Amino acid sequence: MRIGLVCPYAWDVPGGVMAHIRDLAEALIADGHHVSVIAPAGDDADLPPYVTPAGRAVPVPYNGSVARMAFGFISAARVRRWVRDGGFDVLHIHEPLVPSLGVLACWAAKGPIVATFHASWVRSRAIAVAEPMLQSALEKISGRIAVSDAARKSLVEQFGGDTVLIPNGVTVARYAEGEPLPGWGPDGQTLGFLGRMDEPRKGLPILLDAFAILARERPRLKLLIAGPGDADDVYDKVPKEFRDRVTLLGMVSEADKVRAYHSVDVFCAPNTGGESFGIVLAEAMSAGAPVLASDIPAFRKVLGDGQAGALFRNGDPRSLAEEAGRLLDDPARRAALSEEARRAVRKYDWSTVARDVVRVYETVTSVGTGVVEDQASAS
Repeated sequence: MRIGLVCPYAWDVPGGVMAHIRDLAEALIADGHHVSVIAPAGDDADLPPYVTPAGRAVPVPYNGSVARMAFGFISAARVRRWVRDGGFDVLHIHEPLVPSLGVLACWAAKGPIVATFHASWVRSRAIAVAEPMLQSALEKISGRIAVSDAARKSLVEQFGGDTVLIPNGVTVARYAEGEPLPGWGPDGQTLGFLGRMDEPRKGLPILLDAFAILARERPRLKLLIAGPGDADDVYDKVPKEFRDRVTLLGMVSEADKVRAYHSVDVFCAPNTGGESFGIVLAEAMSAGAPVLASDIPAFRKVLGDGQAGALFRNGDPRSLAEEAGRLLDDPARRAALSEEARRAVRKYDWSTVARDVVRVYETVTSVGTGVVEDQASAS
């Protein structure tokens, strides 16, 4: 099957949606499908051979975050050319409600189109104003996938219709084995975080406050942070006497990310909301890292209401500190959570998830709508 995947966000900036599309593409290729991805990226970007650049991305505030998207005449022309030349049996658009390549692809193409919705959101004035435009794009979609109950609920309440629930995937084997970073544990005294340091909903300030509470009682406690952001701004949030116990790795390679998960005793996910799944949880679980996460609905579901990872009260640094302290003091509980996490995450492995996605492709192509075509050429 020839499959075209549309990524709305910059390919060179780490993020859950980009990682989802990358891993789906590689799983489909491994299964013998022909896959092409189009994504915001400059012509000089270092891209996998299956990715076509659609032009440089620009940062845009979106859903409590800053997303890097592409939208304009150059990107539209590249999307049309990619659709026209692709000969795709099915077009798979991710986040078609985001003002980026997904909307452009919906407008440009006709034929079997599948869309995956990653984010959950609340109804806003902006969405209400844009609804006629978004509805015109959604009408072309033959099959809809949501990665979580929260994402599905948002979509159905806003636009109605049927949506298949297929969770995010993770390449479990990629994270299962790994050596710690040089000079790191796990040693019973290390907390970890991975995410954008400057994005409020990732919750790093909450973790920093909790670390300050714990550090006063635990002179050997360390905090390992990986992800893009302003290091000086982070250190400014840490009391001076504890700054030498906080290490910032910045943006890390995939290999070092795996090592980071294997370097900590407790992986912390203090996200405050806007998450529909939690890919970092699935990655950490695959590595066997004991997880401590905020009790937002998406994380609670992934962690089985605390069976595969501990939970703390969302937004509460003291609750995080108390739960982290209990885990650090209880190696047996950490080992039990690690074992349960490795078992629970298997259902999210791409070997399973990709097959479910292909079934949706087969459903939308079985109705005889032909291959995907450029709308302008077809009309």
